[in-house]
Amino acid sequence: MGWELHAIATFAGHRSTESTLQYIHLSGRDLAEKLQRGMDQIHAWRMEMLASLGEHKPGAIKS
Repeated sequence: MGWELHAIATFAGHRSTESTLQYIHLSGRDLAEKLQRGMDQIHAWRMEMLASLGEHKPGAIKS
């Protein structure tokens, strides 16, 4: 799965793709790995938050 330059610019918060091109110094594989690690961290955080919400519900089953 590849990322389009516009998607990377949006993800990075750049207003133009020219700014993104100035800062990209990684190969596509390196960039994909870094983005995947970031997404894995976000996913883990979200799962923690959802689990903690379940712990605070009245009548929630705790394992």
